[in-house]
Amino acid sequence: MNLFDERIDRYETHSVKWDHTDAIFEKENLLPMWVADMDFKAPQAVIDALTKRIQHGIFGYSMPTEDTKSSIHSWLNRRHNWTIENDWVVFTPGVVPALSAAVNTYTKPGEKVMIQSPVYYPFRDMVEKSDRLVVDNPLKMQDGKYVMDVEDLETKLKDPEVTMLLLCNPHNPVGRVWTNDELLTLAELCLTHDVLIVSDDIHFDLIFKGHKHTLISTLSEEIANNTITCIAPSKTFNLAGMQLSTIIIPNEQKREQFNTYMGKLGLFAPSPFGIIAVEAAYTHGEEWLEQLKSYLEGNLAYLTSFINERLPEIDVIEPEGTYLVWLDFRNLKMNHEELERFIQEDAKLALDEGYIFGETGRGFERINIACPRSLLQEGLERLEQALTSRR
Repeated sequence: MNLFDERIDRYETHSVKWDHTDAIFEKENLLPMWVADMDFKAPQAVIDALTKRIQHGIFGYSMPTEDTKSSIHSWLNRRHNWTIENDWVVFTPGVVPALSAAVNTYTKPGEKVMIQSPVYYPFRDMVEKSDRLVVDNPLKMQDGKYVMDVEDLETKLKDPEVTMLLLCNPHNPVGRVWTNDELLTLAELCLTHDVLIVSDDIHFDLIFKGHKHTLISTLSEEIANNTITCIAPSKTFNLAGMQLSTIIIPNEQKREQFNTYMGKLGLFAPSPFGIIAVEAAYTHGEEWLEQLKSYLEGNLAYLTSFINERLPEIDVIEPEGTYLVWLDFRNLKMNHEELERFIQEDAKLALDEGYIFGETGRGFERINIACPRSLLQEGLERLEQALTSRR
């Protein structure tokens, strides 16, 4: 049996995905295929390192060391051809807190922050909850593939009140892995109009064959100095609960500003388990990751084949990266409330409703395929049964 075929009971583990889905969705017996964590065990090397730390028995205040930073430095160098300095690294409890910190550090209340919808919904939330204004540069569909609307981007960046752009790469939920040319166009426009880029690259290790991820900061030193890069092992190795993300800020002044803001929040002592997990994952997790990517490729092929053959009403927006798939239900001619009821009450599935990612997401659903194939099959068969009844 493949390492990732094992179905592991996650109930009674305080899992948001499994223990709290029914309460969150206010429905019973839903199969959870929504929130972006995987139903796979972390690499054995991570489990072993955490077990050893637990057996020590003392869990006092802990701090990352140079070894922690070096493990990140080595990973970025090996896997992403980016050589960073250890002192560029800042740690946060997650990427979403880092987005909030960046908005509050580098912009002022009333200023405008650009997003590219449909996009991971905390982007909008962190801007609006910080009393900043959202400016949307919606992605557009060309030949079944999302692309940036460069003309609209340039027009809106000319507004002097737009001072920051939140970039999602790979893009969640549409699965685009932006090309060098696309990123260079965006970066140069941001430089021209003095707009800081905050790049969420949390899915950057999960890229499908035929595509290559580019960290925007690697395009030039000038672009790097205008970019805050947010990464974490949480998606790569299923370590979201470790609550430790890496924020890379090459510009010293910007880094000091960010650290000052984080200091105001009193965030100075990460969990010892997060530190151990980061070091173990980036040092020993490479073989596991390659096996994972192969399995996800298989799950994507299975889902695409199943839907194309048995659910022709649904269109798959094939992802280039992440383990999240954007499904187009617009052929069903349902409004978003009808679609939500259909998914939850008829199909008994918990998916992420497209409208939460922005107005352009209406009529879509996001499904998480990072699960054993038998569970993916069960979810798709539930969907098939609901559609068959509707036909």
